[in-house]
Amino acid sequence: MTKAQKSSLEFIALMASLMAMAALAIDAILPAMSVISSDIGSSDSGSSQLLIIMVFLGLGFGQLIFGPLSDSFGRKPLVFIGFLIFIIASFVCIYSTSLEMMIFGRILQGIGLSAPRTISYSMIRDSFEGNDMARIMSFVTVVFVLVPILAPAMGMFILELYGWQSIFYFQMLFCFIVAVWFYSRQKETLSFENRIPFTSSLFTNGFFELIKYKSSLIYTAISGIVMGSFMLYLSASQQIFQNQYGLVDEFPLIFAGLAVAFGISTFLNGKLVMFFGMKKLIKISLISFTFSASVYLLLFFAQPNPSIEILCFFLALEFVSLGFLFGNLKSISLQPIGHIAGIGAALTGFISTLFAVPISAFLGSFITDSVYPMFAGFFFCGFFSLFLFFKLNSSNLRFFKIKKS
Repeated sequence: MTKAQKSSLEFIALMASLMAMAALAIDAILPAMSVISSDIGSSDSGSSQLLIIMVFLGLGFGQLIFGPLSDSFGRKPLVFIGFLIFIIASFVCIYSTSLEMMIFGRILQGIGLSAPRTISYSMIRDSFEGNDMARIMSFVTVVFVLVPILAPAMGMFILELYGWQSIFYFQMLFCFIVAVWFYSRQKETLSFENRIPFTSSLFTNGFFELIKYKSSLIYTAISGIVMGSFMLYLSASQQIFQNQYGLVDEFPLIFAGLAVAFGISTFLNGKLVMFFGMKKLIKISLISFTFSASVYLLLFFAQPNPSIEILCFFLALEFVSLGFLFGNLKSISLQPIGHIAGIGAALTGFISTLFAVPISAFLGSFITDSVYPMFAGFFFCGFFSLFLFFKLNSSNLRFFKIKKS
């Protein structure tokens, strides 16, 4: 293996670790949600879902801060500020005595984690473009998927031995290790000559630059809708597997198995995107995602939950499609706006969050004693995403002053 190959592999692993911090903060507490809710005086299942959704809300808003600032002051310093905010937020969660305090801590965790998560996208965009960027993004996501595979089992293990507060201590330990690695091994990817001077109009200028590109806006909206369906699963998974199916001990294994399906398709995307391109894979995956959900809705209309094997089969089909969507949608939305990679990643991430959080919160309220509403949500998310995709690629609809991209 050459020195360049080793450097590329380390870059992929490091970027994946930066992104994985958010996944760890979300997935590790899934087995402990019922215990946490009980300890802070809330037993409502909807309140438990908020412990997941609010992290995404913080991630969305935090991007608006760290993305533009990283364009002006460089990528690395802002990542370390995010690390510090995350550690403070983790202590807030550990010492929470009410649902409101825990929600505040989770939002603050999301804001802190938005720095490494958003800036990692910017650093990849600084270094790659086009299908090469999508390929690197896919390989980064494959490594990143290891966290959802392991995190729930790790969370269950820590919960049983040391209590739910220790899960947050472990997250801080992981943060410290990644921070040391990032400081010692990663060079700044944004050169001084490419930095944008910080002004009060930096955000507005970036926004008006973004809206010149219809393709970026539409793909960002699709990304948000798709992310909303995935957030719906994440926030409801504990309730479905542990409460509806009674699989308390088996929950981490089921969650890990489904994450493997997602990881395999993401890995394949890194190979196939170089041959087929991002658009074709997005179209095929959206059709597959929508079709699988529609088959479930037809087969189990007005029926009780199917066996766990059938449920996992249909969820695996959905996750295979999602594995081809996430990296490609993010890459294709950033492709025309590489000249404003920081603010571009922030704005597209924030806009997608504006779609995802209400979608997951609204649809999650219907998941009480049946999985059917979740697949109904998958179907409507997929159907509307397909509508936007075909509208973008088959019409001459003109709004704003569109640049060719």
